[in-house]
Amino acid sequence: MFRLLGALANAWKIPELRKKLLFTLGMLAIYEVGIFIPTPGINGKELGRIFDELAATSGGGLLNLLDMFTGGALSHATIFALGIMPYISATIIVETLLATAIPAFERLRKEGMSGYRKLHQYSRYATLVLAVINSFMYAMLLEKAIPSQFHAQIVLFPGVGFRLLTVLTMTGGMALVMWLAEQITERGIGNGMSLLMTASIVGRIPLAVRDIWVLLGPTGETSSPMQPLFLLAMGAFLVLIVGIVIFIEQGQRRIPVNYARRVVGHRVYGGQSTYLPLKVNSGGVLPIIFAVSLLYFPIQVAGFVPQLRWLTDWFSRTSLAFNLAYAVLILFFTYFSTALTAHQFLDAAEQMKKVGAFVPGIRPGQATVDYLDRILTRVTFVAGIYLVGVAILPDIIMAWMKIPARVASFFGGTSLLIVVGVTLDTMKQIESHLLMRHYEGFFKSGRLKGR
Repeated sequence: MFRLLGALANAWKIPELRKKLLFTLGMLAIYEVGIFIPTPGINGKELGRIFDELAATSGGGLLNLLDMFTGGALSHATIFALGIMPYISATIIVETLLATAIPAFERLRKEGMSGYRKLHQYSRYATLVLAVINSFMYAMLLEKAIPSQFHAQIVLFPGVGFRLLTVLTMTGGMALVMWLAEQITERGIGNGMSLLMTASIVGRIPLAVRDIWVLLGPTGETSSPMQPLFLLAMGAFLVLIVGIVIFIEQGQRRIPVNYARRVVGHRVYGGQSTYLPLKVNSGGVLPIIFAVSLLYFPIQVAGFVPQLRWLTDWFSRTSLAFNLAYAVLILFFTYFSTALTAHQFLDAAEQMKKVGAFVPGIRPGQATVDYLDRILTRVTFVAGIYLVGVAILPDIIMAWMKIPARVASFFGGTSLLIVVGVTLDTMKQIESHLLMRHYEGFFKSGRLKGR
């Protein structure tokens, strides 16, 4: 702990790094202020009460999950209600999916920085389109679906004017969030999108602490108080889960690579040994996000179609059917996200053949490609099982310990993966600045590895 504090103190001594840290904190402060600015014409308190009721009765749904990503802005319909998710979705669609499937986008990706700027500009346009669509659907949800289901008046003056005002306000807020994320990435420390999402998740910690305080019983609700020893056990269990997540996120499958010795004139080249790192969880948190979005889509449709309301009960977060479907979708998207980046390792096999490198015991060429594919398949299976366990753990804890969804979400799922992963990446960037200026890093033995 003292070494970590010492590293942070050394980081503050570096003028360039101090400016980056202050700029990042300033952008995060602007984002936190925007979370509490309400959208005109909406009863935010009544909407927040409905979200709390949803979280208490069904463990939350897609809206509660998105509300966690927005730091509570969605449940109170503020100007940042859309959060950073449209920007992330547009970036994934344009710079990952389309750049792999469409030859024109793939050529842009291979052009270097100029091609990246064009792809990123297309991502901005796609973000605005998604923001308009999402804000309009959210306005319709507030105006019709929620009042019919909960018999509550959320919109003060419904109609076309309200929908247009909501679209303009929330789309403008989304544009500001996108600008904040890009400014942090260019002039601050860490990835802007990831840091804004992490700030939103961490901002929910006070509410989770409040829920634990209510369960402890000092406020008078002592019907089912949580025992102090049980609270300590929960804390120890949380530390254990965080340690396991850090271990897996830092894990690599290192494939040894040797370089053939060549004699050119009087010099000897090659004969060195290195390794090709295959990250265990190369897909990160994307498989869980994709699985949640796909699984909750029919449930949200059921909210508008009375004949399909039975899906809401059958696929509640604590039901067996939901968790089985959840696990299958996570496994599928784990392999899918890995397949999107598998061409990098196949290209690596071709490059190894050109420079005279080889895997010991494996012939160069197609045999090396097949070997890397087998290893990648096994590693991806381990990553899929790990993501399934982390994803369904909050639901198991919520059903077993009878604790609120806000508290259970910090024991796994997307929130824990995002917070741990972003923290490791940010610490790695700070450590790189420290080592460049001959300061010690965060840990005494070895450097901190990135995700």
